[in-house]
Amino acid sequence: MREAAFVKQNKDKWAAFENALNNKGLLHPDKLSDLYIEITDHLSYAKTFYPNSNTQFYLNSLASQAHQKIYKTKRESKNRIVHFWKTEFPLMFSQHHRELLIAFLVFAFFATVGAFSAANEGDFVRSILGNGYVNMTLENIEKGDPMAVYKQQGAFNMFLGITINNIKVAVYAFSFGIFLGIGTLMVLLQNGIMLGSFQYFFYEKGLLWESARTIWIHGTIEISVIIIAGCAGLVLANGILFPGTYTRLESFKRGVKNGLKIMVSTVPFFIIAGFLEGFVTRHTEMPDWLAIFIITASLSLIIYYYILYPYQIKRKTAYANTTELY
Repeated sequence: MREAAFVKQNKDKWAAFENALNNKGLLHPDKLSDLYIEITDHLSYAKTFYPNSNTQFYLNSLASQAHQKIYKTKRESKNRIVHFWKTEFPLMFSQHHRELLIAFLVFAFFATVGAFSAANEGDFVRSILGNGYVNMTLENIEKGDPMAVYKQQGAFNMFLGITINNIKVAVYAFSFGIFLGIGTLMVLLQNGIMLGSFQYFFYEKGLLWESARTIWIHGTIEISVIIIAGCAGLVLANGILFPGTYTRLESFKRGVKNGLKIMVSTVPFFIIAGFLEGFVTRHTEMPDWLAIFIITASLSLIIYYYILYPYQIKRKTAYANTTELY
């Protein structure tokens, strides 16, 4: 690439970085560090292809300023945990809504496939859920308590077992992203088909509402966060497949880092889902309005924290940067 073309392609990014350096205290050190890595990549490229050029000298100056600012001012905040949940994670996650949408669409598609297959293949539900579970549920339906499965274990033991199992599924969804995202998609496929066939099974028995009002008390958060874990896996895969201006190794490291942050964010939600399944779902006698309230509140919490709030933080940060520039 000619030097003029290289400068034209990246000059806006360099200017934004230089402005960020001059706006002391506005940019978080971690974000500044990410920009620093990208600038040093450009500097290495300029040293290789345009040695002793003005472009090299300019980028070297920017990199030196950033290095001094990062290592002189970067300190761990006393409110590091609060900052992570309130600002750092939402701002980072706002960059990955595309992966979240893909994970959701994949899961929804295979849930539909699961329901369609259950409707057209007599033994499909048994092949997915297992004969033991299906036979037990049929017995519970005959006894007049189709959701009795949620009452068989003690509340605490169920809470603990379900929470650990859900976290394990989420870890698989994330870590299998290392296989170029195919492993993550397979986890979403498996869970989507299972959910679709499960819900159709109750629909076929005339118990769709009874099952939905009970299962989605905990399932709203549980399923949502499995999809979010799938998003983390796709973020990891993107770091391998699409390095952009970073080296592939550096892009992979960023994918792992951001994916792990997403995974950390899911842990409290899995605990909430496990608590609901262990201690609340078992009360199948609760009125419909209370079940609907819990489901609606759970869905609102997920949508707000993972979709609306990151957008608000991103917009607020962009506005603050623009204000400081003028």
